Amino acid sequence: MSLPLDGVYQELILRHYRSPSHRGDMDSPDAVVMMRNPTCGDDIVLQLKVREGRIEDVRFKGQGCAISQASASMMSNLIAGKTFDEAGPLLARFREMIHGDAEAARDKSLGDLRALSGVARLPRRVKCAMLPWDALEEARRQLPAE
Repeated sequence: MSLPLDGVYQELILRHYRSPSHRGDMDSPDAVVMMRNPTCGDDIVLQLKVREGRIEDVRFKGQGCAISQASASMMSNLIAGKTFDEAGPLLARFREMIHGDAEAARDKSLGDLRALSGVARLPRRVKCAMLPWDALEEARRQLPAE
């Protein structure tokens, strides 16, 4: 017996929430961004180590709902080792998905993040899912151009 797709996605979200990847502190980060969703109180502290435009390491801390914390974990897995130029289209595609684009929800380049596609049906939770991505955008703005 298999779970419906939504059930599989829920399990994936809960797994990232309970055992997040890249959670913790980083020694000497190049960028530190704190983001808070005032609507629900979720917060993220994103830390990046960047070399020659490549996200060499990423860590996050924070608290909040399963959606914001799982999104941070999934995003961290996806962007680690990528350049900002490579991460930018992923951000754009994730934003499209989270706002209801069905084609984006099927885009395999988003990996585990596709589990969050159902958030599009919960408009109040879109900010939760976008919180780490907004922090990534702010980090890019803070870093000197290379």
